[in-house]
Amino acid sequence: GERRTLCEDNQTKKIQDNITRVEKHFREMCQLRDKGDLFSTLTLTETPDLKRGMKVFADHLAKIQDCRHAQVKRLEAKVVEPLKTHGAVVRRKREDVKMTQSAIDKETKQEAQLEKTRLKNPSDRQIIVSFHSFFHDSKCVILCRFFYSLCSLFD
Repeated sequence: GERRTLCEDNQTKKIQDNITRVEKHFREMCQLRDKGDLFSTLTLTETPDLKRGMKVFADHLAKIQDCRHAQVKRLEAKVVEPLKTHGAVVRRKREDVKMTQSAIDKETKQEAQLEKTRLKNPSDRQIIVSFHSFFHDSKCVILCRFFYSLCSLFD
């Protein structure tokens, strides 16, 4: 029922799009056809040497087009293909920076909490030592991750 209607709607839309395209380009196609007819009647009246020259010219033009096509393909392989992967690399690096920022935020909250605890018990050496040890280690880990992330971005 509904699926069939959806298929019919899609087919109807495709047909309407095709009709619109034909209407849009029909005049141009007719003009090209007329010029092709005119060209073919002109070639009937030309000399054999001119026909041969036109054939040679057409062959050279086809070779130039083939050469240009090959250049475009090489350019796509050298430039476009590497750029396609660039989006994924940027997305990964953005996630790395986001994770690093999240770790920094978490560390800041823990630092505030430990500082508050240290202020409540300023004479407790164990809290002070663990406070310094924890933050020295966590900052090193975060910085290492961040710099590794940045370095891999430029590799």
